[in-house]
Amino acid sequence: MKSHRITALLRSAPLCVTLGFIAIPASAANLTRSIEINETPSAVWSVIGSFCAIKDWLPPVGACIEDGKSPPTRTLVTKDGKASFVETQTARNEKDYSYSYAFVSSPLPVTHYKSTIRVTAKGDGVSIVTWTGTYTPNSGKEKEAIDALIGVYEAGLAGIQAKFKK
Repeated sequence: MKSHRITALLRSAPLCVTLGFIAIPASAANLTRSIEINETPSAVWSVIGSFCAIKDWLPPVGACIEDGKSPPTRTLVTKDGKASFVETQTARNEKDYSYSYAFVSSPLPVTHYKSTIRVTAKGDGVSIVTWTGTYTPNSGKEKEAIDALIGVYEAGLAGIQAKFKK
């Protein structure tokens, strides 16, 4: 009878349950958003590929300060100055037009956030920009986390697309 209650508790637990000395970790959430751009991958990458170019296409970002180290860390400050994000580049592939990064610190209700931005060819001078992320939402903040990240991804991709409007 007792083991059935524990099993039911484990099935209903959204994040992490500790039973004595055993911790069952939270499951990571995934998010992917993409957009088509009427331009070649190299042209798109030339606009978005620099680690601090994000300030030019992500509307809420007012400043990006890169530390100059290898791998680089950037600090993003919102236009209103009320929030900042510190992110470290974890991978970069110029041939594949991609880079990955992870949060060092963020005001968003997530932990273990890792993300990749990639540009691929669709053909006939059209590219696909794909932004993917994995993260663990803070307990009780799952909806707030996904809503915030979806808003950031969609605003960023729309900002990239706007750079190529003819």
